[in-house]
Formats: sequence, C-alpha cells, structure tokens
Amino acid sequence: MRGTQREAQRVTSCFFRGTWPSPPPPSPPLQRRRRSWSRSSSSPGSAASTMEPALSEALNGSGPAEPPAAPSPANGTARPPSTPEGIALAYGSLLLMALLPIFFGALRSVRCARSKNASDMPETITSRDAARFPIIASCTLLGLYLFFKIFSQEYINLLLSMYFFVLGILALSHTISPIMNKFFPANFPNKQYQLLFTQGSGENKEEIVNYEFDSKDLVCLTLSSIIGVWYLLRKHWIANNLFGLAFSLNGVELLHLNNVSTGCILLGGLFVYDIFWVFGTNVMVTVAKSFEAPIKLVFPQDLLEKGLEADNFAMLGLGDIVIPGIFIALLLRFDISLKKNTHTYFYTSFVAYIFGLGLTIFIMHVFKHAQPALLYLVPACIGFPLLVALAKGEVTEMFSYESSAEILPHTPRLTHFPTVSGSPASLADSMQQKAACPRRRRPHSPSAL
Repeated sequence: MRGTQREAQRVTSCFFRGTWPSPPPPSPPLQRRRRSWSRSSSSPGSAASTMEPALSEALNGSGPAEPPAAPSPANGTARPPSTPEGIALAYGSLLLMALLPIFFGALRSVRCARSKNASDMPETITSRDAARFPIIASCTLLGLYLFFKIFSQEYINLLLSMYFFVLGILALSHTISPIMNKFFPANFPNKQYQLLFTQGSGENKEEIVNYEFDSKDLVCLTLSSIIGVWYLLRKHWIANNLFGLAFSLNGVELLHLNNVSTGCILLGGLFVYDIFWVFGTNVMVTVAKSFEAPIKLVFPQDLLEKGLEADNFAMLGLGDIVIPGIFIALLLRFDISLKKNTHTYFYTSFVAYIFGLGLTIFIMHVFKHAQPALLYLVPACIGFPLLVALAKGEVTEMFSYESSAEILPHTPRLTHFPTVSGSPASLADSMQQKAACPRRRRPHSPSAL
C-alpha cells in the first residue's frame, strides 16, 4: 500500500467499600429499603464500574499493569484475583507482541531505505527533530490533559475513535499488503486507481494528496475495514492489538534515525520525559485514564478463566515499542553497511530490549507500582551495543555512520535468530500524523512492499 499509508484506557476506577455495624432488626419498610440498596450495590452497572480497570491507574501507559487487589466479596462486585499462570501468560504475550513489530519492522526498514523511488523514502529524524521531540511530546500530553479537564471526555474520545479508525485501517492495510499479495492468483485483474487532490490553478497548482492504489489494495482495505468496524463497535482487545501492532510496525519501518548520535539524543530526551511525567506529576496517569485509542497493546490476565471475554488486562504502550524499535532498526542498517555478513549490533540491541522490558515487568510485579518502561529500555538498548562497539573497536564507525547517506545494496537474511524471549501516547500520535499527512513538496506514490 502506498502514498498515505505512512500515516505508527481503559482505566482503574477507585473502589470504595464501607462496613456497617449490625443494626437492630429494622421495621418492614426499612427492611425493604435495605434489600433494595443491596440489589443496587451489586447491579451490573456497579460491577462494571469496579471492573472497568485494571489498568491505567496502575499503569499510566508506560508498561504492563498489575491488576488492583480484588475487593471483598461482601458487596457482590468482587472478581477473583488473577492466577500466576494467567499473569505469566499475559506478560509473556506482551513481550512477544512487542518483539514482532520490532523484528519485522526493522527488516522492512531496510527494504524501505533501499527504495530508489524518492516518493517512497522514509521520514528521517534529524538531531534537531530528536532534540525537540520530548518538548513537543510534553506539550501534546499537557494539551490532552487540559482538553480532558475542560471538555466532555465522551465527545473527545468519540473524535479520537474516528481518527484512529481511519488511521488504523490504512496502517493495517499497509501491514498486511505484502502478505496478501502472495495469495492473489497470477491472473487477478489488478486495475490501477488514483485519488488526486490539488489546490490553486495554473503555475500555482499544488498537490495536496496524490494517492495511487490498485485492486489488490482495495481488497486489503476491505479486510482492514472489517477489523476497524469491529474495533469501533466493540472496542475488543483483539481488534485493539491488531491496530496497535500495525501502528508499531509502520512506525519502526517508516521512521528512520539518520545516525546513532540522533538516536541517543532521542532516547535520552524521552528517557527524562517518561520519568518526569510518570513520577513527577499525575498528568500522564490522568490522560491514560481518559484516552480511549489503540495506542497500547493489551492482554487479559484472566484469559484462562473467562476466555475472549476477559476484562482484567495488562498493557504496554506503543511508545515503548516504537522508540527503541527505530534505534534497533538503525543498528541493523549499520550492521549491513559494515558488509561483514553479520548482524552483531542488531542481535545485541534486540536482546537488550528483551532484557530491559523483562526487567520493567519484574520490578513492577515486585513493587506493585507503575514503572516508566523507558527507564530500563533506554540504558539497555544504548549501553549493550556501545559495549560491543568498544570491545570490537568500532565506536568511531558506529557514530560516523549516516543512514541517509547510502542506498543499502541488499535486503539482509537473518539466520539463527536468538530464541530468547513501554509510553508516551504522543509518539504514536506523531507517527500516525506523519503517515496520514503527505508532504506537499512531493507526491506520494504507492509502495510496492
């Protein structure tokens, strides 16, 4: 899918419970009132308010969430605590889902970088962009916070749902397009189409959107639209994850760091950003509570007990995937530029990511408190490859490498992949805006991935 394909909480409510001394036997009218109160306190609506969560109060969008303690069954709204097996399954699934878009997005970023078509070139993040990004992300987060404080949360989330509905369909279409192309027969009637919007006339005529697509793209869009309608109507966690994985993969594929120094600036700035907004204020927690959009991956901890209708989730923000992911993709391209037929830095950074995210989950599980995942991911993803470069004497080559200065000669084949097995919401929004808004200085053409 080409052109505009570049366009990559539920929250815990506080539960209050009172205990009342046993009164003397009430009169019949009072007894009726008491029975009525008991029924209302255990009604489905009340239960929903206590089971609403499970997440962002404990999480804030920066890592997997530990479920709140189960209330006493005295009021009829309790739910059984998650089993150790369910928690392990949820955390393991989040780890796996985080690794998939990084691995395949890094491979696709290589293909994207070697594209000879100027309109298919990825968005390159420069040192200036990296230095400004934490400031822009902070302003976006604070703006969302004020919006939710001033305006009705219901209407804001309705607009956000429609926005991410459109972006999710486009991102998912772009993600599944290479896979779907393998299933089309050779004689499939593949017609070409173009959607063109311009402004002005004559010499002042300027393209706003130049969207080219074909019949195969329409099939992918139709399938993605079905997922989009499912998400819009049900907000089901599987549909949420499909969109989240598509956003993450597109982000790693289409957002390129131009060199390692830029990556260190970006990760270092967001390292401070994540810590400040998680531990320093309640802004990120409030936004995470109010924000309903596929900007995180979720997995139920009670899946074994309730199946697909489970509602006690652990989650991981997309920023904790995309931010380290674009740095790992850069190291893969650096590996290829060395022409040594090895992928040492890619493997090292990939294992470092697993270590950092695993450490985040472990500390959060032990201390029962939300953790900014970048606090652990950034030192791991930068420190491990740097130690390898020091040991191999390639620090100078690493920091002098310019990703945008060359066209990679071939797509790597990664073999013997190791079997070892968080997030500012604004990163996903920024990535999706870049994907959604083509630059006016050049038209977008379909990508043939």
